[in-house]
Amino acid sequence: MGKTGLFDLEKHFAFYGAYHSNPINIAIHMIFVWPIFFTALLILYFTPSIFNVDLSLFGSSHVVLAFNFGFLLTLIYSLFYFFLDAKAGSLAALLCFICWVGSSFLACRLGFSLAWKVVLVAQIVCWTGQFIGHGAFEKRAPALLDNLAQAVIMAPFFVLLEALQSFFGYEPYPGFHAIVQAKVDAEITDWKDKKQRLL
Repeated sequence: MGKTGLFDLEKHFAFYGAYHSNPINIAIHMIFVWPIFFTALLILYFTPSIFNVDLSLFGSSHVVLAFNFGFLLTLIYSLFYFFLDAKAGSLAALLCFICWVGSSFLACRLGFSLAWKVVLVAQIVCWTGQFIGHGAFEKRAPALLDNLAQAVIMAPFFVLLEALQSFFGYEPYPGFHAIVQAKVDAEITDWKDKKQRLL
């Protein structure tokens, strides 16, 4: 069943779900969240590293994997996701490491002088898309305004879990989505009541 404390998936998913109940907003997040993670790793590639590993990929392509803040972020996210749910978390961890390797490859190709421009444009487009999703479709401020750390850390896992549930009917355990949906509905009702009292 469910875990408690830091690895309470029901609590995290319900918090995030309360801010992402509109199907269009969810779809927007599915499109834009992982590119935000990827481009964050792309810029973090240029932070100081403990050590580097030179690899040749696909014959002549050369990439340097830097064990730096980008790797540390990848490791933290991957472990957190795995401990939230071993099955979906393993897939999320794999995606995190694919993003790390891919962003390292791209960083080697672009160099810092071009990479930061790519990151800036991608971050602006992706964040703008999400804010439009919240303003135009969700009609609620983003979760990051209430809990920045939880929103930023949970976002990639949330959209992956949403996709797994929507396309494959995946649940971390039987009844998970019914339990979480009840918590989401209660949170949305509570938010609407508070909003109504302010008017």
